[in-house]
Amino acid sequence: MNVVTEREGHASAVLLWAIEPVKNVNGRTQGPGLLCKSMEIDRRLNAHNLLSDDFYIADRLNNEQLVIVNRPRVGVAYAKHWQRRLLRFYIKGNPFVSKK
Repeated sequence: MNVVTEREGHASAVLLWAIEPVKNVNGRTQGPGLLCKSMEIDRRLNAHNLLSDDFYIADRLNNEQLVIVNRPRVGVAYAKHWQRRLLRFYIKGNPFVSKK
């Protein structure tokens, strides 16, 4: 799932590879294919506004302190020097991360 995070016309996005299901999500969510299948995300949601009431990204339910880890990207040997950049972020110890 690719989420654009900036104003229209500005190339800036986040690729979500996994989520920790909290509510209303059935199935595995480790990896973009499983994530989209379990959340019924398909091309019908292209250009969908994630500030809407029917499909949105919500804030955390609690104020638990999180440790965010950043590591090199996985499985992108074609990206040459970008493969080694620390552009992969996840919550330390989270069991829903596909690879460490």
